[in-house]
Amino acid sequence: MSHLILLFSLFLAPAFADGGSQKSTPNLCANDVSHKRQKRDWIWNQMHIKEEIDTPLPHHVGKITSSVRNSNAKYIIEGEFANTIFKVEETSGDVYAFERLDREKKAEYELTALIIDRTNNRSLERPSKFIIKVYDINDNAPVFVQKVFNGSVPEMSPVGTSVTRVTAVDADDPTVSGHATVTYQVTAGGEYFTIDDSG
Repeated sequence: MSHLILLFSLFLAPAFADGGSQKSTPNLCANDVSHKRQKRDWIWNQMHIKEEIDTPLPHHVGKITSSVRNSNAKYIIEGEFANTIFKVEETSGDVYAFERLDREKKAEYELTALIIDRTNNRSLERPSKFIIKVYDINDNAPVFVQKVFNGSVPEMSPVGTSVTRVTAVDADDPTVSGHATVTYQVTAGGEYFTIDDSG
């Protein structure tokens, strides 16, 4: 039986959605009081930053704050890209990013916060690790996993017969609604063929 070989072009229409502004939510650790002795604690804002921000650098990420009360206190950060990409204002604890970040290259950075006495470099509180999370924006177009998809179908096949399957992928965050959604459309031969959302 002869076969009709099909070649058709496809248009990829990614479902772009506005990521929107992500708001910082304070996440406070309560101070514990036991036998009249106050436990010192780190107090955090949620650490996050949106990728590819196009406003002038640096970009504010968040704030590290300790309950330590010492006029000589100085904040320091250590870890991944500390004092290169990320820097802390030593008196206020405000953390800034000095580069535009790309979530598809790196989605999280782990850092350590320290507070020391600037007169003798003595630690005033135990170090505390924290994560800076990079939030996704819908900035990647989907791409096909291969350049050409070939299909075939026997002649006189009933309507609805499967011809082939195509696949495209999107590098954006699939956990953010709509950012990695891929839809397909037949742009030539639509009078003979249709394609669904599965490809």
